[in-house]
Amino acid sequence: MNLYTRTGDKGQTSLIGGRVDKDDIRVEAYGTLDELNAVVGQAMALLQGELYEDLFRELEKIQHELFDCGGDLASVLSADKRKDKTNAGMVEFLEERIDAHVKEAPPLERFILPGGTQAAAAIHLARTVARRAERRIVTLNKHEEINLHVLKYVNRLSDYFFAAARVINFRAGMKDVEYERSAIVFGRKNKDS
Repeated sequence: MNLYTRTGDKGQTSLIGGRVDKDDIRVEAYGTLDELNAVVGQAMALLQGELYEDLFRELEKIQHELFDCGGDLASVLSADKRKDKTNAGMVEFLEERIDAHVKEAPPLERFILPGGTQAAAAIHLARTVARRAERRIVTLNKHEEINLHVLKYVNRLSDYFFAAARVINFRAGMKDVEYERSAIVFGRKNKDS
């Protein structure tokens, strides 16, 4: 098997159902998801031992789902001809895991600085790449028809990464560092009620 095809040497790439320039917004969107997947893999390499076994499995599932999202974005076929893989169940899974991680970590009132353990810092990086991917997908959606479950999934994914990074630090005994000039922005409802 050859890894190179030479078909992209003039700046174009193949999609499912067509070809576009390599700087097309569709390529930018799914390419950013590919970058995100690599960052998740790097974070997984830092999660060692039984303490993080559940998170490792969740992240591996997310890696497969990021390929699904990328595949959905790489199709220029009409909605009735596409075979989209990203679905509402994937978003619901992330919401369940976010809720569980939020319950496990200490209560949060202020913004925190990204960091802590190496694994948590890598997950915070994944969060920021997920936000960039989301921005690219929003731009694509303004110009092209997409599977909207991808947009919902990636939006929820950045929240998942935030919650997961906090759990990683908590389990390691590392306290999150609050942004020193932050007002109270989380948990306000609970304090007022």
